[in-house]
Amino acid sequence: MCGITGWISYDQDLTTARGTLRAMTDTMACRGPDAGGTWLDTHAALGHRRLAVIDVEGGRQPMLAEHGGPTPLALTYSGEVYNYRELRAELRSHGHVFRTDSDTEVVLRAYLQWGEAFTDHLNGMYAFALWDPRTEELLLVRDRMGIKPLYYHPTADGVLFGSEPKAILAHPAVRPAVDAEGLAELLAFTKTPGHAVYKGMRELRPGHIARVGRQGLTVRRYWALEAREHTDGLPATVAHIRELLEDIVARQLVADVPLCTLLSGGLDSSVITALAAEGLAGAGRGPVRSFSVDFTGHTENFRADALRPTPDGPYAHALAEHVRSDHSDIVLDTADLADPAHRDAVLRARDLPVAGFGDGDTSLYLLFRAIREQSTVALSGESADEVFGGYSWFHNPAHVAADTFPWIAARVADHFSGEGSGGRTGLLDRGLLAKLDLPGYTDAGYRDALAETPRLPGESGRQKRMREISHLHLTRFVQMLLDRKDRASMATGLEVRVPFCDHRLVSYVFNTPWSMKTFDGREKSLLRAATRDLLPAAVADRVKSPYPSTQDPRYAAALRAELGRVLAEPDAPVRPLLDTAAVSGALAGDAGESFRAATEVALGLNTWLTSHGVSLEL
Repeated sequence: MCGITGWISYDQDLTTARGTLRAMTDTMACRGPDAGGTWLDTHAALGHRRLAVIDVEGGRQPMLAEHGGPTPLALTYSGEVYNYRELRAELRSHGHVFRTDSDTEVVLRAYLQWGEAFTDHLNGMYAFALWDPRTEELLLVRDRMGIKPLYYHPTADGVLFGSEPKAILAHPAVRPAVDAEGLAELLAFTKTPGHAVYKGMRELRPGHIARVGRQGLTVRRYWALEAREHTDGLPATVAHIRELLEDIVARQLVADVPLCTLLSGGLDSSVITALAAEGLAGAGRGPVRSFSVDFTGHTENFRADALRPTPDGPYAHALAEHVRSDHSDIVLDTADLADPAHRDAVLRARDLPVAGFGDGDTSLYLLFRAIREQSTVALSGESADEVFGGYSWFHNPAHVAADTFPWIAARVADHFSGEGSGGRTGLLDRGLLAKLDLPGYTDAGYRDALAETPRLPGESGRQKRMREISHLHLTRFVQMLLDRKDRASMATGLEVRVPFCDHRLVSYVFNTPWSMKTFDGREKSLLRAATRDLLPAAVADRVKSPYPSTQDPRYAAALRAELGRVLAEPDAPVRPLLDTAAVSGALAGDAGESFRAATEVALGLNTWLTSHGVSLEL
């Protein structure tokens, strides 16, 4: 996996900048706890922190490749290329000689063989920077679905880059400033591709390459979803999806370190766990290890709500027993979730107080921290809902027809933090909200997203709209979830792989007609049909229930108490951003849990403004 960072400057001699590069690299230590390295040339400085997964001894970075010139190519790389073995064999046929068994060296040699077109040959999740001394240019590359993050900050004579904003913010020339647009992006429950919240900083879009040279920085797209006619019938479509899933999971089981699956008992994670169990057993490596998250008393006292009709525990246990996995429940209590130190750790991991997921962010971090004590790699069912149409709002006519993002119409953000969580911005100053104009900001993002949707000639009606809905999820909604999972996992040194994000599967299912995706009148019809034989009937037929949230009222009470302590500080930086009357109501507890999500937002903003020294330019 790993963390990467670096600095390109055409007006300075960076061989004297080792201290700055080391400071930037050290911020990525959580992403790469196993090793660190730096490489400096006159105009290029690359840093790397390593989480060793493949070729533990041979994959050290930054990695160099000789090409006949005085200075080698240099690569700092994060992620996994799952087809690296096939690529190595192909490159050997072209005369390339390999010194290691790592996929990193395969990427370097692929670039030497195919130039910038090498991205067409890669299957995986990755973000990397490659310095080519022959042209004195840097390539920044991000995988097709944006599983791995990559940020950059153009400068007057080059660029700064890093896996996370913190690496760039560690450079002395960068100050953490956020304007009104950045704050709107932070509070809007969607993801604007390329937006990084911090002024001057950008996130490289999925499927894009940035080229940095003496003439400046240019960005181009090398992959995007395309609209293609689907010619397979239903039986062939189901069979091909199963074939793809078996191949994808088999590739993603490759690791030289302990591996496991994340199991919620939902269809998606159960499919991945069952396929992993089969794959490992076939290779003599079984049984598969699986992990679930739960809360003290959650299953016994569970109350169904608008998003979550059933608790995860019974279904996870049924699947674990069915495939005979070595299963563990990670049980968290309210004190774990409410502990400010844990929520602050999540904020440090994300560099932002991301609004919308509440205690789900904290529990995910704690889950991954516990798993990391026993495993280094985990497979997840993330993104199956976006690919196959699993969320309830895909199937609600009013939400589909709404002239906005369907999850906004469904008020999803108001439910992710638990029952009765209310509006996330409910404690913010009315004047501030008017200035930010979140409805207008969201609408502009929605119009841009619609304009990007590919369509078949003559496509209209329901099929046209459902293609738009799918594209919105695959380019906006899933990015929020992938960012969240990456930061929470890498903060603990755990690599999480997402088989459902394989671009071959995403492209194929994106182009199947909506009528086929719902052929049995249910959500995720194709996925269920392709994998039913692997699962217990109760799991195969379970209705979608998103990642769990605590229902313990003591959690909201703990948040209120902490907000009271924060506001007792006269210099608390969040005070000018809040609505005094609303805060008084929240502190009084008159509205029960109705300000729970809003309190999480207020506390997160205060910690962020304090710990990151952020200057708001509103």
